[in-house]
Amino acid sequence: MLGWFRALMPREGRFFELFNRHAQVTVAGAVALRDLLNGKKDVAEGCEEISRREAEADELTREVLTSLRRTFITPLDRGDIKDLITSMDDAIDQMNQTAKVITLFELRTFERPMQDMGEIIVRAAELVVEAVGLLDSLAKESNRLNVLTEEIVRVEELADRLHDRGRKELFLNQSNAIAFVIGTEVYNHLEEVVDRFEDVASEISAIVIENV
Repeated sequence: MLGWFRALMPREGRFFELFNRHAQVTVAGAVALRDLLNGKKDVAEGCEEISRREAEADELTREVLTSLRRTFITPLDRGDIKDLITSMDDAIDQMNQTAKVITLFELRTFERPMQDMGEIIVRAAELVVEAVGLLDSLAKESNRLNVLTEEIVRVEELADRLHDRGRKELFLNQSNAIAFVIGTEVYNHLEEVVDRFEDVASEISAIVIENV
């Protein structure tokens, strides 16, 4: 009954547009992070770009929350809208935190597992782009959304394994205690980025369950 009633009411479509824009900005931040980790982009330039993208994402998040306060009838549950955009923003915020650590300790080279985690971060961001692009067609795209969220969980598990492997390699090969601590912190931040994408997947899964 509730679904039928909501279908008759005017829908606020701007939320979906803002979700899509935020997801695209997050991909750009993820690409900058990956490219600075693998040496394709100057580290300082990459960190600066991530900071710019994070500021863009924050502005889009504010737009969503402002629209939420001003809109009487929303296309999704208000709590779901808030939780989704917050989890999306947490992912790029954590990228920016990673960039801050890299800048603070003036890092210029990165171990292979870090580079591989950068690739995973881009993959997770791309999966989120596809998923949020389907949210305005929940009933039609529910199966595909479930596939995408499951894939995000799988890449998060792969990131966990790379995180553990990288820390172990640091322990075995790094004789400098300070370098070991700094490297571990970078690994932890990279893992947090992917964890936040898993949170996004959880929010999307909850939306699918509630609305289909």
